[in-house]
Amino acid sequence: MHYVPLGKSGLMVSRLCLGCMSFGVPGREPHPWVIDEKASQAVFRVAADAGITFWDTADMYGAGASEEITGRAMKEYFAKRSDVVLATKLANAMGEGANDRGLSRKHIVEACEASLKRLGTDYIDLYYVHRLVGAAPFEEICAGLDLLLSQGKVLYLGASSMWAWQFAKLRAIQREIGSQPFAAMQNFYNLVYREEEREMMPYCAHEGVGVVPWSPIARGFLAGNRPKEGAQSDRAKSDKHHQGYFGSKQDYEILRRVEKVARDTGAKPAQIAYAWVLSKPFVTAPIAGATKPWQLEEAVGALEILLTASQIKYLEAAYKPRPVTGHS
Repeated sequence: MHYVPLGKSGLMVSRLCLGCMSFGVPGREPHPWVIDEKASQAVFRVAADAGITFWDTADMYGAGASEEITGRAMKEYFAKRSDVVLATKLANAMGEGANDRGLSRKHIVEACEASLKRLGTDYIDLYYVHRLVGAAPFEEICAGLDLLLSQGKVLYLGASSMWAWQFAKLRAIQREIGSQPFAAMQNFYNLVYREEEREMMPYCAHEGVGVVPWSPIARGFLAGNRPKEGAQSDRAKSDKHHQGYFGSKQDYEILRRVEKVARDTGAKPAQIAYAWVLSKPFVTAPIAGATKPWQLEEAVGALEILLTASQIKYLEAAYKPRPVTGHS
């Protein structure tokens, strides 16, 4: 495993990030398709054995269950708290109350305390604004997050899936108030969705912001895991990024090219999709989610694949701009 700085910060992270959205209580909203804690242990073991020390979860995943499971696994597989870089997120609804969501100072403080308790830790290495939801002004958001930094409950800040102008404005306010600006951007990016290349990726590269893309294999589409026409997987039934998004003529042409490069190189299609994301100099660590150990093993194998310039050009050639998604 290779370890690299998160952008221009001093925080070292593994080149792959373990996505923990898949762990929770099967049948529970908002992610009924997850695997339970017992099944998740095999995936955590692969991650630990491979040296994946960057783990990502969120308060809303499994309505808190993912954080609880991830926190217990962290203690099981790492001898010291300092051996793991733990990331989680806030903003989405965690209850029925008017203040159980959003980015008010009140919810920022309360959400952080709740996440710390579920994770069983004293601090969060990387705390993300999951989405820009709620009515809080940018100044209040930045002040609330700065309070967590000053208390030592959070060490670094990140943001996820927003417009580039919003991210730039928030970071400008953070600098104005003397706070630490966001060190990471977690955005939707893969071979079939490249709209982040318009503004967000150049901005992050220029500013030295670490990029941690979610869905690098397009929810499994680029692994060739597509059900028969008209059918849907359990996850697809509850995931709006599956519903009507992966499956256009353009998407299937890109998948065909991924599968061809995979055959030519003796790799798996998912590995080619990961290798393409990893080939981008602005990407720090793509998020690899898995419900089965072999899926994570494939992602780890992608670290050894170096695509040629001609292969990258071939993979990218079928892409045409498409509607922006993933921001909410």
